[in-house]
Amino acid sequence: MKAKTVFYCTECGNETPKWVGKCPACGSWNTMVEQPAETKKKTAPTAAVRSGGGRRPRPITEIETSDELRFSTGLSELDRVLGGGAVQGSLVLVGGAPGIGKSTLMLQICDNLCRFSKVLYVSGEESERQIKLRAERLGVRSQSLYLLAETDLGEILEAIRSLRPDVVIVDSIQTMFSGELTTSPGSVGQVKECTMALMQLAKGEGITVFVIGHVNKEGSIAGPKVLEHIVDCVLYFEGEPHMSYRILRSAKNRFGATNEIGVFEMADSGLTQVPNPSETLLAGRPLDTPGTCVTCVMEGVRPVLAEIQALLAPSAYGNGRRTSNGFDYNRAMLLLAVLEKRGGLLVSGCDAYLNVIGGLSLDEPAADLAAVIAMASSFRDKPVPGTLAAIGEVGLTGELRSVSALGQRLSEVRRLGFTQCLIPARNSGKLTEPDGLQLVRVRNIREALSAIL
Repeated sequence: MKAKTVFYCTECGNETPKWVGKCPACGSWNTMVEQPAETKKKTAPTAAVRSGGGRRPRPITEIETSDELRFSTGLSELDRVLGGGAVQGSLVLVGGAPGIGKSTLMLQICDNLCRFSKVLYVSGEESERQIKLRAERLGVRSQSLYLLAETDLGEILEAIRSLRPDVVIVDSIQTMFSGELTTSPGSVGQVKECTMALMQLAKGEGITVFVIGHVNKEGSIAGPKVLEHIVDCVLYFEGEPHMSYRILRSAKNRFGATNEIGVFEMADSGLTQVPNPSETLLAGRPLDTPGTCVTCVMEGVRPVLAEIQALLAPSAYGNGRRTSNGFDYNRAMLLLAVLEKRGGLLVSGCDAYLNVIGGLSLDEPAADLAAVIAMASSFRDKPVPGTLAAIGEVGLTGELRSVSALGQRLSEVRRLGFTQCLIPARNSGKLTEPDGLQLVRVRNIREALSAIL
């Protein structure tokens, strides 16, 4: 008899009896995958279900919030991304590409966590001996760190109940499976079921759980999109595998601000923190070279200086080639059109290449002016002064719009040794000019280009 199969949407987890090109629930295209139908074994109700039977509604005024406990992970960059440290009883999802350093990061924080708590590291991908060898290389040798190589969720929950650790690290959620489902590990149903069980464990027992998740080819965490709705924090570990710098970015945080970043550098002894990412990202910047300009973007509450490089060359074909790395492609095409229409530069017949140094991904409009200046500098083959930075949003008519947190950005620009900064002429709120930093106020891109090129 043929086994019954159903189709799941990898984005929302919706189930349909037959394949469709567009998910009827979330509207995503080409996300339906075939899986064996979930059939739960006839077992007794789980502990999670039984524990919820005695709960009663309570008035909001009787609920205490002063007992929220935060603790440091030992890495200040990770604490910053988490909003000041990890919260007791929270569920944190850490995603990233293979080989980016997710397991290394989690194993490194065990050295500090084991000083005041008991940590259980569960791995479904490596043996206990492999984890021990990597821990010795990272200098982690605590008696309070317990290792378990297991993929059965029931065995893991039983080990947690007997050991009663304070922190649990699961590597990775795609390798775990529940015996109550007949589907294979890594399927949509298994990932959702295992994450729900870990969430109930974290909330019910007050255990902090870190879960490592794989990402698919689109860069999002593999499994149903509902996985990111279940957890309290979603952290993405980004960076090019052949580069030493890694960026930890917060995409969701119920206990702090989102879009915070932490910068790390991969070394032989593990990940080292980079407390001053602006200085690191600008190291080796070429001076008196056309096609480069520095801007300041806000990553959460942290101002970070980034270098934007552009290369414009006459095209050998009718249509110029356009490439963008680290800068939104559609935004780059918009700025090229504004540069030709409002700036008076005939860039339509040129191949245009835009690159952000250091692996950063700039999605903030404040980087528009620096990108325009870098492209104009390359087109005219005139260098931008090495002590100048540019901050501002560019509109379709070529005007410059004010940006948020301009005072913090200017302080960071001055701290890194820059003496000039292009800013929009109109700014919201009172602006204090830092000592030693000359502010060049411009109204549109024509004024900006004539002021420096």
